[in-house]
Amino acid sequence: SRSLLFLSCFLYKLGTTGNQMGHGPALLTTDVKKKVVVQEGLCIRVPCTFSYAKKKWTDSDLIHGYWFHSGAKIESDSPVATNNPQRPALKETQGRFFLLGDPQMNDCSLDIRKIRKEDTGSYFFRLEREEEKYSYVQNMMTLHVKALTNTPHILIPDTLEHGHPSNLTCSAPWACEPPTFSWTGTSVSLLNTNASLLTIIPQPLDHGTNLTCQVTLPGTGVTTRMTIRLNVSCEEGVWGGVGVGSHLRKQQILRRVAGTETGELCTQAPCFCRPGGRGIC
Repeated sequence: SRSLLFLSCFLYKLGTTGNQMGHGPALLTTDVKKKVVVQEGLCIRVPCTFSYAKKKWTDSDLIHGYWFHSGAKIESDSPVATNNPQRPALKETQGRFFLLGDPQMNDCSLDIRKIRKEDTGSYFFRLEREEEKYSYVQNMMTLHVKALTNTPHILIPDTLEHGHPSNLTCSAPWACEPPTFSWTGTSVSLLNTNASLLTIIPQPLDHGTNLTCQVTLPGTGVTTRMTIRLNVSCEEGVWGGVGVGSHLRKQQILRRVAGTETGELCTQAPCFCRPGGRGIC
């Protein structure tokens, strides 16, 4: 569910002697998703808001927000994200975890990019404003990272005409950042194989062969691919192995493998076009 779960919890106040239960109006709240599921290599924004008591600070005092791993030691461990330039985030999360919200506006929203499987775990928000220091440890956000199942989309004409350039487009609209594209094919002549737009010049020999677009997501190296089968049309009697314009007698074209009972066409012969314009081997 994308709905936010409103949770109330008692918070802990961190003093010079360690963690202590907050006193006075210590019943504070956050509004954050309890469980978040995302695919590896993608990104997600976790909306979060919080409230806290006004006790030992004024409106002019700076406010710092932090997100920590569950079980982190506040005084010694680095946060995964913060707006405090004096306290750097973990090396593993720098450039990927961001405190997107403005704590000054009671916004603790977390932005996570280039998500890795090892990011799976629970996280909590912490607020520090002068002497007021609270860790929202009772209502953590749990992140579950699953394998990437999204696949690229390939836009291709229904029929490819032999000898004529055709443009194919591979896209990954679900990717958060521009991915890297690569194309592979069994016999097709590929041009610009490292771009999302691919130009091919199909030959009769390419009819029925596979063409694959692979997408690699930045920062994680996670890959996913889509494979299609080419449908090449051509003029009757064009012999793909000899060259465009070579014509053969029908009895030469339809020779079969001697001794077979399946009636398959000779797989060693070059491809050609039969009546109707379909390339066969």
